Amino acid sequence: MSNAHLQFASHQELVEALNNLGGDPLEQWGGNIVIYRGNPAAKLMIIGEGPGANEDRLRKPFVGRSGKLLDQILSAVNFNPEQDVYISNVVRRRPPKNRDPLPKEIAFYAPYLFEEIRLLDPKIILLIGRHAMMTILKEKRGITKVRGQWFQKDGRWIMPMFHPAYLLRNPGKRPGSPKSLTWDDIRAVRAKYDELMGR
Repeated sequence: MSNAHLQFASHQELVEALNNLGGDPLEQWGGNIVIYRGNPAAKLMIIGEGPGANEDRLRKPFVGRSGKLLDQILSAVNFNPEQDVYISNVVRRRPPKNRDPLPKEIAFYAPYLFEEIRLLDPKIILLIGRHAMMTILKEKRGITKVRGQWFQKDGRWIMPMFHPAYLLRNPGKRPGSPKSLTWDDIRAVRAKYDELMGR
């Protein structure tokens, strides 16, 4: 069955469809469906790559070490991760051994993600990591080349950012380091958010 033209009447309907999903390409590995955390009414959406072990266990995205760091980054510019943000992933189950999702896996789940974006109608989308960037922007350049840049698509402001897992592997804070650049990026996101929300 093709899912290329999925359409749901509400976010809740989409969530129910994902919770009842079967026959998807990662189902055979036995992982749980992971859909979102945060606030469906939020105007800031964050899209990551896929669940890891903690996410699979708790059935929520970004709840391990990377998630804690993401929450710290958001909180540093006064975003409440549960109220101001909606967090999702490109693929909905954990790939085996945390490997990168395959193109066919991304392609299967992508219509659900695009429908999620349509239903939520966020003003800003942050793309965390290259798979999110490639899925939404079809961007072929590496994330180091495009992180921190604004793109506009369907009336939304979109910025690719480093994945927190990359920041955990590169903990230095000197100017020009991944952590320093991410701090610049999230401050730019805060400024754009305030501008768009009329604050």
